[in-house]
Amino acid sequence: MKKQKFTYEKSGVNIGAADNFIKFISNISSKKRGKKKYNNIGGFGSISDIPQNLKRPKIVACTDGVGTKIEIANTLNKYDTIGIDLVAMSVNDLIVQGAKPLLFLDYISINKIDLKKLKPIIKGIIKACKISNCELVGGETAEMPGTYEKGKFDIAGFAVGVVDEKKILNKKNIKKNDLILAVPSSGVHSNGYSLVRYVLKKAKINLKNNKFLKKELLRPTKIYVKEVLNLIDKNLINGCANITGGGLADNIKRVIPDGLVADIDLNKVKTKKIFKWLRQNNINDKEMLKTFNCGVGFCLIIKPKNLKKILKFFTKKFKPYVIGKITSGKNKIKLNGKIDWS
Repeated sequence: MKKQKFTYEKSGVNIGAADNFIKFISNISSKKRGKKKYNNIGGFGSISDIPQNLKRPKIVACTDGVGTKIEIANTLNKYDTIGIDLVAMSVNDLIVQGAKPLLFLDYISINKIDLKKLKPIIKGIIKACKISNCELVGGETAEMPGTYEKGKFDIAGFAVGVVDEKKILNKKNIKKNDLILAVPSSGVHSNGYSLVRYVLKKAKINLKNNKFLKKELLRPTKIYVKEVLNLIDKNLINGCANITGGGLADNIKRVIPDGLVADIDLNKVKTKKIFKWLRQNNINDKEMLKTFNCGVGFCLIIKPKNLKKILKFFTKKFKPYVIGKITSGKNKIKLNGKIDWS
């Protein structure tokens, strides 16, 4: 009896499918990229130019994923927005330092190459890179049978930005009596989805049959790059914070210097319908504020005299508004009042 030959493909890894996917990425990214000096997709590493107009350039790097929002995408069999989320989660962190996003790389690990999932994810990544004015320069797709169950996958993103040393947003810039502005979120963004999914399970909600939740729970994260970099360029902000896991309190206090306090009036927070829905599902205020952005996707810390100028840089939908000010104290954050969930 002839012995069966073992192959990598028989073990569950299809190199040919992976190669074809790389060609797809290279073709679609080159269309968006136009005529650039380097075509990095498919190489061993990625080459990019450092902007020449910076006297003392500093590199800023960030990495993140989209968490269990992936499971919502799997449930609804819809993958065209989580690539946008992936880019947004990193580039929104970069701009907190004052950095301009320069390049982005992705990592996709999956049980088996599935182009119906992977193509829309990549298209979303490229779309978000265009919004962020950065370039998808490479990445990795790993087929991992045995590590992931059938149909399961994960994605991660890595962003690199650059900032002139004199433009770095430093805690020292933040002063007493500065105003704290809330920039609205587009929705849940990409944090707290384990709790969202727990609520769906306990409430026995069929997500596929709920038009409101289908739309809201895959609504992509707002990318704040353009607006915030314009403000930095005009020297109109002293600091900012990306409101992700940990909510308002945990994220704002990360940028507050010792001896000062971000005094937030929760009565002024303009929340959204999706958060009101979550609050009604047996989640208390403390847990809501710790887990979700509650309608505030980004915060700006500014001199009061700059308020009117800043508002001109935003569309009506994402117009910033005052939710607090910087005062003296030891705890860095103080939450007053209560969000109106009605």
